[in-house]
Amino acid sequence: MAHDPWLEIRERADAVRREIETRLGVATPAPIVDAPEDKGAFALAAFGYAKALRRSPADIAKEAATVPAPAPFLALRADGGYVNFVLDPAAFAARVLASTQEMGESYGQSPVRPERVLLEHTSANPTGPLHVGRARNPIYGDALARTMRLAGYRVTTEYLVNDVGKQMVLQYWGTKRLTSQDVGPAEREKDDYRTVKFYQRATALMEGDPKVNGEVMALIQRFERGDAALTREVREVSEGVLRGILETLARIGVSYDSFFWESDLILDGSVRRVIDRLGGMSQEEDGARFLDLSEFGLEGDAAKYVFVTKLGTSLYTTRDIAYHLKKMERCDVGINVLGEDQKLTFSRLKAALRLMGVPWAPETIFYAFVGLPEGRLSTRKGRVVYLDDLLDEAVDRAYEEVRKRREDLSEERMREIAELVGVSAVRYNIARVQAEKRILFRWEEALSFEGSSAPFIQYSHARACGILEKAGALRKGNPALLVALAEQRLLRWIARFPSAVREAAETRRVHAIATFAADFAGVFNEFYRDCPVLTAEPELREARLALVDAARIVLQNALSSLGLKAPKEM
Repeated sequence: MAHDPWLEIRERADAVRREIETRLGVATPAPIVDAPEDKGAFALAAFGYAKALRRSPADIAKEAATVPAPAPFLALRADGGYVNFVLDPAAFAARVLASTQEMGESYGQSPVRPERVLLEHTSANPTGPLHVGRARNPIYGDALARTMRLAGYRVTTEYLVNDVGKQMVLQYWGTKRLTSQDVGPAEREKDDYRTVKFYQRATALMEGDPKVNGEVMALIQRFERGDAALTREVREVSEGVLRGILETLARIGVSYDSFFWESDLILDGSVRRVIDRLGGMSQEEDGARFLDLSEFGLEGDAAKYVFVTKLGTSLYTTRDIAYHLKKMERCDVGINVLGEDQKLTFSRLKAALRLMGVPWAPETIFYAFVGLPEGRLSTRKGRVVYLDDLLDEAVDRAYEEVRKRREDLSEERMREIAELVGVSAVRYNIARVQAEKRILFRWEEALSFEGSSAPFIQYSHARACGILEKAGALRKGNPALLVALAEQRLLRWIARFPSAVREAAETRRVHAIATFAADFAGVFNEFYRDCPVLTAEPELREARLALVDAARIVLQNALSSLGLKAPKEM
């Protein structure tokens, strides 16, 4: 099991645990757990056996410790009521480095799994630039997709493009009825910034002019009746805004495997089929039709799931059911990354699917929004803050840091590093926080070259690359020499990386990899401080260089799973 040395070693410990329980004659298994570093790799608690055997845990542990343990373990050790599995340092080092050298640059990658995963994220309405508060969706969704792929999942990422409904038709109306002089200049030369001016002006006009509202509603009814020509025109406007959004997302390394246009659900009859299917189980109120979802724990207005208006037009709820029925056909596991304001919406969607007898529902990962300390973003004060603004300021601040630290670099190179560091700082500072916890974005944390930050991890990778570049070609060393505390600690973290990736993917917890990467960088830098590499004796030097190379690969792949670049210099 070269791809996961820690799992392989743990399974060997588990086999010993089963042998212990056979010899003791106990039927209820006890878990193998990670031990404190000074106690060994794993520990088995004997306390769970005490009642059945009517013996003290310490006495049981002493007997259990007589069971032989295979390599890379030394003899088992009884410590009070625990049995500790202690690694043979030389054998452990050889096993870990053999795994990293066999897997090479792909170390951390697990074998391909059978499940087809469809991960929908971002799906922001194409009515303007991406707001900084919603920036967490593409960053979290993309990092989750990358982490799951590294863990062996077959993941397809998808953007659901909402080009249907009143907002979209109003935006279309604005682009057709208003001129550039009517709306004023755009703040950036991007399609999303240009079009949002028409949308904002059209919204203001509609609020004060019933005639505009009537024209928009007439367009919506044409749209719903399947007017293909109108649908294409509305989509063209949406495509322009989407291009601008995708340009912003490309800057932070986010892309998608597929785009699903909501208007296709109307054109191919899917929405109408949903309306017909729900008709027999629905109720009528003022001409509109709704589902009563009270039997699924929803109460009051929350239990009233309106899916068709009194004008006979569909709502987002209707189209959402149609989309998820389509999604169900294309995957084994569906995952939706959504803002916390969508919790009720998706509770109702899942209840509606159950009412329809659909034996499937997507997993939902809800995230809290990103906030900025008041007055801390220097540009465009007094209005909404867009992701572009945040990225620009991050790069400007990173440039000042690079300029202070690397006066030897050319201006062009400083700008390149500033872009890399600034964008990575934004991504990491958002990904490192548990999805359900609100983020208050702080520059001093995001751009720090110490602790839990992208620059700290990236600098550690650059340091490893620098050591290897100075060393030249790698030669075979003797891993049995890697017995120092700092070396063994780094080996343990290298061994655990594939398991950490798999656990983060299985639990959908991106922040766990962000934490692992920062902690790993700290462990690597302690090794660098305590264990000279280039000046060590030749055989030890080569062994330590192999260890540095393994650490480089872990840092590189941990950064990649978070959507961050791994620079060779900083």
